[in-house]
Amino acid sequence: MSKERTRQYKDQIDRALATPKLQEALHRFADAYVLARENAFAGHDFEALRAGIASMKDEVRENRERYLQQFIANAEAAGARVFVAKTAEEANAYIADLAREKGVRLAVKSKSMASEEIHLNRALEAAGVKAVETDLGEWIIQLAGQRPSHMVMPAIHMFKEEVAELFGKETGKKEPAEIKHLVGVAREQLRQSYLDADMGISGANIAVAETGGIALLTNEGNARLVTTLPRIHVALIGVEKLVPTLEDAAAVVRALPKNATGQLLTSYVTWIRGAVPCGDEEKELHIVLLDNGRSALAESPHCRDALRCIRCGGCANVCPVYQTVGGHVFGHIYIGAIGIILTAFFHGLDKAAEIVRACIGCRACVAVCPSQIDLEGIILHLREVIGDEEGIGTGKSLVFRKVMRNRKMFHSLIRAASLLQKPVTRGERTIRHLPMFFSSLTEWRTLPAIAEKPLRDLFDTIPQAVETPRHRVAFFGGCANDFLYPELGKDLVKVMNRLGVEVYYPQEQNCCGIPALYSGDKETAVELAEQNVKAMLAGNPDYVLTTCPTCTMALQRDFVEHLRDNPVWAQQAEHLSAITMDVSKFMDEVLDASDVFKGLADPVKVTYHDSCHLKRGAGVWEQPRNLLAASGREIVEMDHSDRCCGFGGSYSFTSHPNIAKNILADKVKDIEKSGADCVAMDCPGCLMQIRGGLEKQGSTIRAAHTIELLAEALN
Repeated sequence: MSKERTRQYKDQIDRALATPKLQEALHRFADAYVLARENAFAGHDFEALRAGIASMKDEVRENRERYLQQFIANAEAAGARVFVAKTAEEANAYIADLAREKGVRLAVKSKSMASEEIHLNRALEAAGVKAVETDLGEWIIQLAGQRPSHMVMPAIHMFKEEVAELFGKETGKKEPAEIKHLVGVAREQLRQSYLDADMGISGANIAVAETGGIALLTNEGNARLVTTLPRIHVALIGVEKLVPTLEDAAAVVRALPKNATGQLLTSYVTWIRGAVPCGDEEKELHIVLLDNGRSALAESPHCRDALRCIRCGGCANVCPVYQTVGGHVFGHIYIGAIGIILTAFFHGLDKAAEIVRACIGCRACVAVCPSQIDLEGIILHLREVIGDEEGIGTGKSLVFRKVMRNRKMFHSLIRAASLLQKPVTRGERTIRHLPMFFSSLTEWRTLPAIAEKPLRDLFDTIPQAVETPRHRVAFFGGCANDFLYPELGKDLVKVMNRLGVEVYYPQEQNCCGIPALYSGDKETAVELAEQNVKAMLAGNPDYVLTTCPTCTMALQRDFVEHLRDNPVWAQQAEHLSAITMDVSKFMDEVLDASDVFKGLADPVKVTYHDSCHLKRGAGVWEQPRNLLAASGREIVEMDHSDRCCGFGGSYSFTSHPNIAKNILADKVKDIEKSGADCVAMDCPGCLMQIRGGLEKQGSTIRAAHTIELLAEALN
């Protein structure tokens, strides 16, 4: 079953990638969004705002029954009728039964992802009720027979020409593909529905426990018409929308529009408490509070922070995978990073499995989340769960559990591969073409050859002459630095020695475990964490330096998490985390090295690519720029410098190479547009991806690691 599901999902990916207009639409919005969001939050303390929302949401989760009962009591006191639906079926049954009881034939709806979640329109149709979506985007996709491709902008994937064709089928005449005209058509077509409808159905962005009121943040007037004109108003609200006070609600109002669309405030903020007037008739307000997996999510120690979500959709807005394949592929009902988690709990792990694997782990979503959710961390946990349930595949299981855990065997096999590759490398350090069924790996990028001798075999031959070292540091090389780019290790030693630092290379170090962890094999990741903690601390170093940010995150974050409950390893893992540092940060902040490099390099134009885990994981982005600028290079910023390059380890080789190829193409365009002679970075994986892409295109732009450029400056 899982193999067939995977095949079908890859077919979906291929269809999306064969639609360049889709990428154009999503990239156009994403580029505008980044700037608009930055301007919207100018003058605001985003970190403080999101920390406050996270704390408030955690308080509600921990005391959810109390706040739920408080909301129900206050809502009922104001005249509302409240029903708590444990499942989607209960929610649908309540609304459908209400419609039958009241003789409802037409229901108008404002945008509600909760109604999409429970497939409410189907339930209404079965009850003989016609449901008309009145949000412009929702109406468009209703006419198209599609589901939303974004939580806030459901029809973002469609172009005006497609919309004009849809509207023409509805009106019976050819409609011009002009946005102003199409909006007018929608108004004309929908207006009578508000007047004829017996029921209005809405969602809500906020439910306030202290008042029993709800709030809707919208940019179209339809929600106010839906909630006021029909004699019955049904508000379908996920229980996670509860906030304790109006002051807490105001915090959500401050954050949501800025993070969703880059607006200072939505066009309408509608507050409803009790049934609003409805002409001469008695108005009914029914509030359906939806659980549908939310209680289970609240009880999950690994995933419960997802209940902080305020449904801004920001995680999709910055996601390179979403921008490449869209929400119909990178989502189920809910899309993007948060959609992966909600799908697992609301619709089942089987519906989430392929989307979990499609996440590249770039942490862009984590950086912009207004509720401070570690989305990547939760997705990694789901990968582990899926790995336990479905397995990680025979090949990966063999590599991780039988080979990688055994350091000597692992490294011996890599050394053997360096000999076996000779027919394709022809003595070069670059593989330009691979034969037969491996050829797809080099269709869109070159690959580095495995070094004849790894860094660990060369290290003791590297001369070091530091009479009175300022520090003695251990170097964690990582697989790529050790076996693909040993020259970077030599450069690091050269630079460190010039700065008065002695370097040694613990021979017992192994892979950092990230490939296993990201494949769902946490057991192997834990085993490798223990091996590396022991190896790296054995020589009692002052610091442990890395040239790979993925390894940095493993040593700083993942080892601590893996070994937290192990009394033998927990304290040692904490100590290793505390002394581990990316080499650029070490040079800039500990050694204050800028003056040493001052003016030594030629003033060539260098643009800088921010590696995902370096900037959004280790918090390092200014330091390498400081050092390169001090050396005399002219720093020119590329567009989207911190957008993922598409490497993602095995993501670009075996699991989703076609997505990786497209993400890389975007990065290469940005590099070329910068006008730089060289693109610098601090990640061997990014170096492999970007250098490979540039070389395959025949570009003259050089790709280099920062430590490589600084070593050259010392020559």
